[in-house]
Amino acid sequence: MKFNVIERVMLSSILPKEGNFTNLKLVREINEQLSFDEEENKTLNFRQDGDQMRWNPVEIIKDIELGSVATALIVKELTRMDKEEKLTIEHYSLCEKFLD
Repeated sequence: MKFNVIERVMLSSILPKEGNFTNLKLVREINEQLSFDEEENKTLNFRQDGDQMRWNPVEIIKDIELGSVATALIVKELTRMDKEEKLTIEHYSLCEKFLD
């Protein structure tokens, strides 16, 4: 599945922070795939501006392979956030990819 910069940042932020050992190991592997390599970091120039993260407006798309368990974890979290009305506009494209 292909993800842009904001999707990678948002997806990383919604992954579960606790769970069983197997799922935590999977979450760690997903976070490694979502992370930005040195070249991407140089190009994007991430910086903190108050409580917001900013970066250069460069379109970088990364293809990340997610298995069925990882996908289920993401769907579960997005569904929970939807029910609690905690989704933001930044989650929109992730919802289209995972909840459609």
